[in-house]
Amino acid sequence: MNLALPALSKRWERQVQKNMNKKILIIDDDKFLLDMYAMKFSGKDFDIETSQNAAESLTKVESGYRPDVILLDLIMPGLDGFGFLEEMKKKNLSNGIKIIVFSNLGQKEDIEKAMNLGAAGYIIKASSTPSEVVGKVNQILGR
Repeated sequence: MNLALPALSKRWERQVQKNMNKKILIIDDDKFLLDMYAMKFSGKDFDIETSQNAAESLTKVESGYRPDVILLDLIMPGLDGFGFLEEMKKKNLSNGIKIIVFSNLGQKEDIEKAMNLGAAGYIIKASSTPSEVVGKVNQILGR
């Protein structure tokens, strides 16, 4: 009887699960950035959804869409990123979803506000390359 096999099998199962495609929802009103990041993440084992509208994205999550991670811009027309975070927290929708703010707002107050509203991370667009953004998302997901 080989007792090491079940442990090896469980370890392999966890590794396979960890490396499966993760679902990411990218919310940004800049179509160029959406397309660029969708392309970047698609090559890194992510299933991508994009949205230029935070209110529509909130409705989608309320309707049962469960991404593993949401990459969220803060400055958008209509419902902005802070409003999105507030609604997600108020409606208890973010359980199991890592929300990473992705913005050019880099003031300490903005970062603290986002983190207090439940963001799992904060990336400043202007000082991050697309590869660094993917790396940070993978780090937060434990990949």
